Amino acid sequence: MIESESGRADKFSRRAMLRTAGIAAGSLATAPAFNLLPTFAQEKPSTELTNFTGPGANPHWNSVGPIVSEPQKAPLILLTDRPVQLETPRNYFASAFTPNKAFYVRWHLDRIPNAVDLKSWRLRIEGNVSSPQALSMGDLLRKFRPETIAAVNQCSGNSRSRLQPRVPGGQWGNGAMGNARWTGVKLRDLLNAAGMKSGSLQVQLQGLEQGEGPEGMGSRSFMKSLDLDNPVIDECVVAYAMNGEPLPMLNGFPVRLVVPGYFATYWMKCLTWIRVLDKADENFWMKTAYRIPDTPRGTTTPEAMKAGGVKTVPIGRMPLRSFLISPDGSGKIPAGMTVNLRGTTFSGYGRVTKVEISEDNLKTWKPAQLGEDFGAYSFRTWDLAWTPKTTGKFSIAVRATDEKGNAQSDEPVWNAGGYLWNKIERHEFVVGAAE
Repeated sequence: MIESESGRADKFSRRAMLRTAGIAAGSLATAPAFNLLPTFAQEKPSTELTNFTGPGANPHWNSVGPIVSEPQKAPLILLTDRPVQLETPRNYFASAFTPNKAFYVRWHLDRIPNAVDLKSWRLRIEGNVSSPQALSMGDLLRKFRPETIAAVNQCSGNSRSRLQPRVPGGQWGNGAMGNARWTGVKLRDLLNAAGMKSGSLQVQLQGLEQGEGPEGMGSRSFMKSLDLDNPVIDECVVAYAMNGEPLPMLNGFPVRLVVPGYFATYWMKCLTWIRVLDKADENFWMKTAYRIPDTPRGTTTPEAMKAGGVKTVPIGRMPLRSFLISPDGSGKIPAGMTVNLRGTTFSGYGRVTKVEISEDNLKTWKPAQLGEDFGAYSFRTWDLAWTPKTTGKFSIAVRATDEKGNAQSDEPVWNAGGYLWNKIERHEFVVGAAE
């Protein structure tokens, strides 16, 4: 459910946002309104993770790549520089909310804005509407009631490097995700202001991202659509704030769409056009890209894909996931010492109600203690005290269950896009002698 200003989330001052936005507009206006992000300095990484090239599954929690520092960002793991893909290191997931500076970055095309002038920028609502809108940031802040929701944003390809056989695409580890308190205007309020006409079927979203895509596919502008009869429309927020601050440029300033429970492909960054459609959107990013097999868990086989005939549907909600964050296995644990196993969990289908830990290869399970509940679509931390009695190698597994009865499986997922991975995670620890 969307949480209002008076709810649990931190209060967000529209007046303060206006002051901040004015500063941002003044500083950003010195550059063109649509620039090419400078090439990343790959030749100057501060450190590098252990090497991994495959063809087996990536054994590391994160992806493998140089660590880079970019504007408004802490050092993150670089996957690619065009389009920009930056992964969040494991340690940032120890708490329920991901700092803005550490939030992962994923763009689809090579030309993205590094400056937006708020004096000229407008959010346009057009198409099958009776009253087209061109809203400034000031309009969004003053004319509409602010809403805040805690929600996980996760790349569709998060954990793609786990799939076997390997598939093309950014070889993400587990860090292409983040959780924030998003503050903005309900999408439904904006659509109502524009007055949708009868026969409206979908709402199409487009930001300032452009670039070269497959020829003839109409893919040079990134656009996604949601069905207007999808209940998630009433939960969507056009966010101008992230954890109580303006969005970082790399995460979609000045506004981005928040689609609670859904993969990030629908969370349009630098959102500038909202179009109400009276027919189905068949642009490349809907008809061809981001589609999954219409099968249980969205899984199939390479053989079935080669044979053809696998029906696909647009990717949608995120499956249930859980992770152990600390300890990270980088050092030995003394036998007899009690350590606090700590992790995070979430589901695109609703609140996580149970997290369990196994140390005997899934034969028996112990319930973990769940942390504070920040809402149905937020990260939720968990912890469990664990005391290894003997020395040697231990494998700890973690699984979760959500309020809809979904439970994590130990069966892998495979599809050609590398999507929907949510197999039970295992983590190895070495326990040494205490004396």
